[in-house]
Amino acid sequence: MDNRDSGKTTIKVLLADDHQLFREGLKRILNMEDDMEVIGECGDGIQVLEFCNEVKPDIVLMDINMPLENGVEATEKLRGLFPDIKVIILSIHDDESYVFETLRKGANGYLLKDMEAESLINAIRSVHQGYAFIHPKVTGKLIQQLRRMTYVNEAGAVNERSDKEAGVKFVGGENNPLTRREAEVLRLMAEGKSNKMIGEFLFISEKTVKNHVSSILQKMEVDDRTQAVINAIKYGWVTL
Repeated sequence: MDNRDSGKTTIKVLLADDHQLFREGLKRILNMEDDMEVIGECGDGIQVLEFCNEVKPDIVLMDINMPLENGVEATEKLRGLFPDIKVIILSIHDDESYVFETLRKGANGYLLKDMEAESLINAIRSVHQGYAFIHPKVTGKLIQQLRRMTYVNEAGAVNERSDKEAGVKFVGGENNPLTRREAEVLRLMAEGKSNKMIGEFLFISEKTVKNHVSSILQKMEVDDRTQAVINAIKYGWVTL
C-alpha cells in the first residue's frame, strides 16, 4: 500500500541509465521519499522519448553515456518536444565541458553519481521547484572557466582581452534581456570581482553597481550571482 500523503505533490521521476543495477538502487532510494515516485525506467535515449510521449514525468534523471542515443542528444530532443519536463544529468564526468554542453541543450541540473543520497534528493526537489542545480564539485570548475569570460557586443567587438585569453564569450542577442552595461557587470561578477572592484573597473559608483546587480538577478529570476552566471550558460548567452 502506498503510504504517501495524498495532500502532497508527488514528484514523478523517470530513470534513464543503461545499467539496471544502478537504476534499481536509485529507485529504492527515491521511492522511500513521501513526495517522490519512480514511474518508469529506460536504458537508452530513444526509450526516454517514447516513454515521455506516453507518460509525462516531472523530472528525468538522465545518464550521458547511453546506447542508441546518448543523454545529451536525448536532452535536446526532450526539451524541444516537452519543455515542461525537467532534465537532471546524472554522470560520472566532472569535466566542465560536459556541463556547458548539457546546459546548452536544456538540462536543468548536473549531478555526479558518487553524490550522497540526501544531496540527490534535495537536488531533485530544488529542480522541481524551478531552480537550476549543479554539483558543488563541478560548480568550482565551472566558475574557474567563467572567470575567463569576455563580453561580445552586437557588432562582434571584444573587450580589451585578446581572443587567445578569452575562454568564454558572453554573446548579446534578442533573447538576452540584459543591457550592455548589465552584461559587463555580469562578466565581472563571474570573474569574482566585488561590487567595489566592479565600480572601479567600470568607473561607476558602488551604488550603481548594486543597482545593476539587482536588475540582473531580477531579469534572470535568480537569487544569487552564481545562479545568474549558470543560467546565462543555460540560455545560450555564453559560449565556449
